[in-house]
Amino acid sequence: MKSSFQGMRTLAMGLAAGATTAFWGASALAADLVGQPTPGAIDMQPGVTPLKLQAIAFHNYILLPIITVITLFVMALLTWCVVRYNKRANPVPARWSHNTPIEVIWTLVPVLILVFIAIFSFKLLFAYHDMPKPDLTVKATGYQWYWGYAYPDQKIPEFIANVLPEDQAKKRGEPYLLAATEPMVVPVNKTVQVLTTGADVIHSWAVPAFGVIMDAVPGRVNSTWFKAEKIGTYYGSCRELCGIDHAFMPIEVKVVSQADFDAWVLSKHGTVAAPTTTQVSAQVAGTGSAPAPAAPASAATPVNPAATAGAPAEPSAPATNTTPAPKAPATH
Repeated sequence: MKSSFQGMRTLAMGLAAGATTAFWGASALAADLVGQPTPGAIDMQPGVTPLKLQAIAFHNYILLPIITVITLFVMALLTWCVVRYNKRANPVPARWSHNTPIEVIWTLVPVLILVFIAIFSFKLLFAYHDMPKPDLTVKATGYQWYWGYAYPDQKIPEFIANVLPEDQAKKRGEPYLLAATEPMVVPVNKTVQVLTTGADVIHSWAVPAFGVIMDAVPGRVNSTWFKAEKIGTYYGSCRELCGIDHAFMPIEVKVVSQADFDAWVLSKHGTVAAPTTTQVSAQVAGTGSAPAPAAPASAATPVNPAATAGAPAEPSAPATNTTPAPKAPATH
């Protein structure tokens, strides 16, 4: 009985320690940093994409309750067995070894639990694979040990993103080993397709706030996507053990407005796509104005008669019907 009491005491101390950790973790959760890890936090990073928000909901409202119930149930069973069937309380052990109803239950119930989880799991998996039409494509190539980014749509050749040195990171107030010398820049509220590949060994491109992680395999191009809904800076890292300097190839993504993105593209000597007819029509409809007409030629500028069919060479020249007119007629 003394050993049982000590076991219960140890269990109670463990639960108290867990409750204390959860309390302080919940306090830290109120001040979670967005786009980077939060010291002392126990939850996942706050999400800024629809995929990440769905993943958080799946974890917090489906997996976590099920895991909690199973853990408490197993702990109760173990406690009951320790207290009820120890050597002192039960000196004569039972001689049976099978119970068909219990064996059917503990086989069938886990299967049903897994089927229930699979319904929501497959729904989330399909959302990850159901990429909308991308507004922007970025190629991310993993090297030993840095990242290279290229923007084929904007005609921006590959540029290199190394880890930002510690002294520069402290000077800029950015997290060391997460900040990069050249961030990947994307516009807000746009579907961004990321094509990943490796130049030497297997790397992995991952940004927790976006909820995306994709291997970069040499000789193969993988694809993932995200749609950031909040302007800011978001950090990630290589998630594959790719060699001695694996910890020194961070990922930094800056989500900016469309105007800032266009300015960044021009600073990289890239090509900014012209607005489509639909966008121009929407702008005109939104302002309630029609496109401005072409500016008329100055009266002091000589007009080439060969360049204007049917137009008079001089302002006082008569119209084509030979009837004098006080003003020059409009060109037909």
